[in-house]
Amino acid sequence: MKNVKQMSLKTRMSVGQLVDEMKQTGVLGAGRLARGVDVLVEMFEDPHYTVFLGVSGPAVPGGLRRIMGDMIDREYVNAVVSNGANIVHDIVEALGYRHVKGEFLADDVKLRGKKLGRIGDIYIKQKAFEALEKKTYKVLKALPEKERIGISIRKLLYEFGKDIKDRESILFKASKRGVPIFCPGFFDSMLGLNVWTFSQLNSISVDSIADLNELSNIVFNSKKTGAIILGGGLTKHYILGANILREGVDAAVQITLDRPEGGSLSGAPLEEAISWRKAKAKGKLVTIIGDVTIIFPIMVAAAFEKIH
Repeated sequence: MKNVKQMSLKTRMSVGQLVDEMKQTGVLGAGRLARGVDVLVEMFEDPHYTVFLGVSGPAVPGGLRRIMGDMIDREYVNAVVSNGANIVHDIVEALGYRHVKGEFLADDVKLRGKKLGRIGDIYIKQKAFEALEKKTYKVLKALPEKERIGISIRKLLYEFGKDIKDRESILFKASKRGVPIFCPGFFDSMLGLNVWTFSQLNSISVDSIADLNELSNIVFNSKKTGAIILGGGLTKHYILGANILREGVDAAVQITLDRPEGGSLSGAPLEEAISWRKAKAKGKLVTIIGDVTIIFPIMVAAAFEKIH
């Protein structure tokens, strides 16, 4: 057995050097974070990996938009699985509606009167969603009617990415790089609601089975698969569930604030996925408990430093 090494901090040390100190200590959250960075480096450096990025919670409003976009630009992410909310907030940012700093202890009745929506201590103007509706109708009307019939969610998001001019947009970057974005909870979002309202007067049908066909082909054609899971829930299961087709992911890192006692998927450690054949029995799996907006930037910065 090894003794726990006390961390040492130095003036002007880099993020990678700080994570190295955590690795030398090797226990509790610091040890898990450092092991998670090692897994990220392996997935980013090994060309045989197909890497899925799963995104739940308010990642875009919480400031992670550019980091995720950089990962796509650097070709470290091969497919994205997002909740509907982050897709929506990426588009409204692209339309010029910025998220602003607010307060957790807010008067929500007053915010409603000022036409502001709140996500924790983040505010966004309701006008942003009026602009989203107009953008949705513009993109859909530009598609020939025959292309709107049986369109997959992935293809629909690709069309939005092509139409966006903001080069910081995740959808723009993914469309440019040919990285598919899947959104299994698409209709649980303002964008999905807008597509539904469009359908009341126009011809359109969405084929979610087509998304699973494409996702399964990616899984089948991969030599190795890795997952970076921010949060949990539906996006986590969509990635891991598809990987049952190949006896599970080879490596995965999850960052979550949820706990395992309630039996929820979001709080389940990745090792639980082994019993369901969603993760390899000898897979490299690291679950880190904490705030994604704190931990994810540290881990990605350290991984980038170690690669370069």
